[in-house]
Amino acid sequence: MNLLVLLEMSSGAMGDRVTVGALDGGLTFEQLFDRAARGATYLRNHSGERLLYAGISSPVLPVAMYASSWAGKPYVPLNYRLADDRLRMLIGRQTPAVLVCDPGTEDRFAGIEGIEVLTTDAFNAAIDAAEAAEPDWSMDEDDVAVLLHTSGTTGDPKIAILRQKHLTAYVLGSIEFMGAGEEEATLVSVPPYHIAGIAAMITSGFSGRRIVQLPTFEPAEWVRLVRDNAVTHAMVVPTMLGRILDELEDGLGLPSIQHLSYGGGRMPLPVIERAMKLLPQVNFVNAYGLTETSSSIAVLGPQDHRDAWSSDDALVRRRLGSVGKPLPTVEISIRGPLGEELPIGEKGEIWVRGDQVSGEYASKRALNQDGWFPTNDAGSFDEGGYLFIEGRIDDVIVRGGENLSPGEIEDVLLQHPSVREAAVVGIPSDEWGEAVAAFVVLHDGRAMTAQEVSDWIVKHLRSSRKPEHIEFRGDLPYNETGKLLRRELKAQFTPAP
Repeated sequence: MNLLVLLEMSSGAMGDRVTVGALDGGLTFEQLFDRAARGATYLRNHSGERLLYAGISSPVLPVAMYASSWAGKPYVPLNYRLADDRLRMLIGRQTPAVLVCDPGTEDRFAGIEGIEVLTTDAFNAAIDAAEAAEPDWSMDEDDVAVLLHTSGTTGDPKIAILRQKHLTAYVLGSIEFMGAGEEEATLVSVPPYHIAGIAAMITSGFSGRRIVQLPTFEPAEWVRLVRDNAVTHAMVVPTMLGRILDELEDGLGLPSIQHLSYGGGRMPLPVIERAMKLLPQVNFVNAYGLTETSSSIAVLGPQDHRDAWSSDDALVRRRLGSVGKPLPTVEISIRGPLGEELPIGEKGEIWVRGDQVSGEYASKRALNQDGWFPTNDAGSFDEGGYLFIEGRIDDVIVRGGENLSPGEIEDVLLQHPSVREAAVVGIPSDEWGEAVAAFVVLHDGRAMTAQEVSDWIVKHLRSSRKPEHIEFRGDLPYNETGKLLRRELKAQFTPAP
């Protein structure tokens, strides 16, 4: 099984249904299949071993991905927002290759040995001129489908290898073929180089749900596209959702939205609670996954949200801050520092195993001999089997031998009416080993003192969580996929070498 078989199924059963773009004039499944076939011919006639994509989301995106698989060449979406020197360094690791970019950006990639550069316009023209390949793609499930650079929030990005078997296992294990109605549309606003962007293309295509693309996230434009295109489904990261909610103060709501999923980082409880109040008709889903797991491995579904929201039981209510239960197709275990399995309720490292789990990088294989992948995420299960994410293992603050969760402190800060955003990190301490530092962004027109921040935390948590350093900022550092860059905040406390 591979991605081309899934596309062929969709083209055969839903050929005239629009898969990407506007209902009037968008790319149909039959057209996508044909253009992927022509793209495969073009790629086979060129010496490049990979197809690199360094541009914004457009209808060229799914054509490029499927054409790569058809031609038997890995598809490599790149973060075009990186500085030129860093982007060129990543490209240099992928030579020889064909690189597709947006018109007007060709100069960024000039002179890189082994790289043939085409704009999206030139790539479209080359496809128009090519003959369609026969349906002769490889059926080896171990073929490399996608090479994705991890987000690199704790250092240089690694190249994660996703094979055909990993991506198809995820699709077949989570999506019903032709399960979407013809009126359904999903808004994709995550970047094309994010695993959620890859997953959105292949799952929407298999279900038959039309894709509306937002190349660059801007909350007002996101709301406009939802309203103008009667979008029924969307996926956002937590930082996006908070800004979208601010746009809904016009009182018009999002009447077409039926299903809103979120992931890619911790969702602060005050944000999801606010969302459920403003959008009571929406089915919310929290999906937890990683690049190395081909997207989601645990899900907090709509009924889970409602049950937690309406419960008077504090333990059940707390589950609104969880990522739900593991998908039936994967196993998740909480392990200690020696790899030992920990009991329910105890915090440790999240390990995962399943057919969709790659756990493989260009430089090494991270699976152990039993097929388990250590995620470097800290978490725990409650008695009901709900998984709670505590953040990256490296982010846990060890103060005087006690492990403190930055997310727990951030959630409390966000409950204060003056606080818009908050970040908590560990900083060096001669007395405790590590101490707590809090960075706070206030709502416009609000004022707050450091003492008030400290008092608020002590009131709602134990005194050991009280920050030794409190700093007010106009904004916080995030990467392009909305993940908080804690390393940038910690760096100001690291002595120069």
